[in-house]
Amino acid sequence: MDPDGMAKAFVDHYYTTFDTNRAAVEGLFQEGSMLTFGGEKFTGAAAITAKLTSLQFSSCKHHVTTVDCQPSGPTGGILVFVSGTMHFGGGEPPPQVLPGVPFDAS
Repeated sequence: MDPDGMAKAFVDHYYTTFDTNRAAVEGLFQEGSMLTFGGEKFTGAAAITAKLTSLQFSSCKHHVTTVDCQPSGPTGGILVFVSGTMHFGGGEPPPQVLPGVPFDAS
């Protein structure tokens, strides 16, 4: 699969998983993975998942507008930039930016 197709497939899978069963994203992270959220750093699949499942909204739906990617590092990694919105179940106004996602394709 080409890098653009791989990035799009990963983004679709990640956000569908996040939206339907947030705890299941744990399998998409490695022990060396890191999430920076609100100035705090969370390292490893369990710590990242604990943070994501502790977020104070019960439901959300991601609407991806663009997926852009570029090669990253010597091991076949792909740096993925995602833009779009998140819609929350409580009617809160959606943020307009989704994060960049480093993805190791190796």
